Amino acid sequence: MIWTNLDSVYFIGAGGIGMSALARYFISQGKAVAGYDRVSTTLTDQLVYEGIDINFEDRSQLIPRVFRNPERTLVIYTPAVSEKHQQLNYFRRGGFRVIKRSVALGEVFNTGRGVGVAGTHGKTSISAMLAHILHSSTLGCNAFLGGISKNNSSNLYLDPASKVIIAEADEYDRSFLTLFPEIAVVSSMDADHLDIYHSEENIRRGFESYIAQIREKGKLILKFGLTPAIPDHVTCYTYSVDQKGADYHVESLTLDDLSYSFTVVTPHLVLPEIKLHIPGMFNVENALAAVAVAHQMGVAPESIAHALSDYQGVQRRFDVQVRNERRVYIDDYAHHPTEITAFLSSVRALFPGKKITGIFQPHLYSRTRDFADEFARSLEMLDQLILMEIYPAREEPIPGVTAGMLLERVRINEKVLIAKEQLLRVVKERDPEVLVTMGAGDINQFVRPLQEWCMRI
Repeated sequence: MIWTNLDSVYFIGAGGIGMSALARYFISQGKAVAGYDRVSTTLTDQLVYEGIDINFEDRSQLIPRVFRNPERTLVIYTPAVSEKHQQLNYFRRGGFRVIKRSVALGEVFNTGRGVGVAGTHGKTSISAMLAHILHSSTLGCNAFLGGISKNNSSNLYLDPASKVIIAEADEYDRSFLTLFPEIAVVSSMDADHLDIYHSEENIRRGFESYIAQIREKGKLILKFGLTPAIPDHVTCYTYSVDQKGADYHVESLTLDDLSYSFTVVTPHLVLPEIKLHIPGMFNVENALAAVAVAHQMGVAPESIAHALSDYQGVQRRFDVQVRNERRVYIDDYAHHPTEITAFLSSVRALFPGKKITGIFQPHLYSRTRDFADEFARSLEMLDQLILMEIYPAREEPIPGVTAGMLLERVRINEKVLIAKEQLLRVVKERDPEVLVTMGAGDINQFVRPLQEWCMRI
């Protein structure tokens, strides 16, 4: 156990998906855990149930007494929190150790056999698949996930007997540079977070810096076609669904209803008849990355195949909410044009000839500005678009950047911009055959009401 001199850990932004996994970890280590978050959510409700005291007002008076000793309390915050935050500044002025989430994660991760999963897309699905495979094997694992795994209803896997630690290596704010993995995955290096990196070349350099931090004699599992600089001390293996030249590739791929069957060709053997019961071709590719890591770590082929056949997916990742004789409703976290294109391509392939209605909530003013045309082209894959206002998250408005600006660029006839309170009424009026929701903001609060409506035949 690290941080043995600490009694308590306080989280500012406790309800974030990455923060909550760390909060759960510290509870497992016997620490008192509390924190602040801006709003109450299903996740914060669950954290409170698990014993984490959370307050929802930014007042230093609400910090419990047990968390007021700077020698015994660690403070972890998310970079989404304002520098003017009262509780954050109380701790800073009081001489507490105050660190970002990425630093805390790195201090845990670097003590074990770290497997870091990086990429502008696919991190959560690959990490969750790999965690389930290793957890189901004799190797075991600890894993910090960026989503809720349906297999264990959590974003955290714990196995005190295992030295393996899986974590998502997040490129935002260059957070992945706190991680020094034994094995690293890089699934994609698309332009994103240009408010941080400013150019695609800088994003590439960020990923190369992360790859350079792989430990001596470590391994890189790289999506075929990516060409980052790879240092001499790292052994690289590539993976691809459709490129036979990749070290790990797929053959004999078939689709039956919403399930895939395929074999995986590896550098040393063939893994036959793998079944994956979650839809989306990109999930076959994500599974391939997880298979490559597990194989390189020595997990038996039959153990890999059995675990994947039992894998149930991640909440909000191609999450089929309703499928009945009248309607289909799928929810997805897609918030980047590349992700939207991949998601809608799979929806089209699974439901050919069906009319697809999509609800999209743009995430961040800067991302909407930087990729407005790309968003428009990806959203044109829909038959009907219901567009919501931009979810600002950590950002202030940017003049001229609005959802209306994005709507004008989308070249389809059936499109509408709505306020949140109009959403359910507008969906009911359109009575969609195939409905999808997309976005990384608070659009998730509508998933349950939409699911309940769609189930009414």
